[in-house]
Amino acid sequence: MNSPYFPLSSIADMSTSAPISELPAGKNPALRVVPMPADANVHGDVFGGWIMAQVDIAGSIPAVERAQGRVATVAVNSFLFKHPVFVGDLVSFYADIVKTGRTSITVSVEVYAQRMRHSHEIVKVTEATLTYVATDESRQPRVLPA
Repeated sequence: MNSPYFPLSSIADMSTSAPISELPAGKNPALRVVPMPADANVHGDVFGGWIMAQVDIAGSIPAVERAQGRVATVAVNSFLFKHPVFVGDLVSFYADIVKTGRTSITVSVEVYAQRMRHSHEIVKVTEATLTYVATDESRQPRVLPA
């Protein structure tokens, strides 16, 4: 059915990520979590807002390490939902710094879901890029340490 919100051509583009057999090799996830029924609609599809919050947390981890202290999210530069996440999936968030500025840190986050219900299929479900700024105790921007 063609939706006014997601034309069929857009839906086809979103599903370009086929199931894979394993998580990214040689990388540790910044965060792993299993969504619960309270995180989803009545059909068991996890809310996009819940995924966005987890992506922000995962992205902040390398940003805090690089800043050696407090950071604040200043931009969500891109966010793409490629596949749904379901209650019971084991969701892994991989976060890497892609750019630093004087006070800012841009982080790429890739999200994979292991379908735990009927198989152990792994699907890349989301990718995002966020920018954080290092802040001082007064929550004002501060220069990143060398």
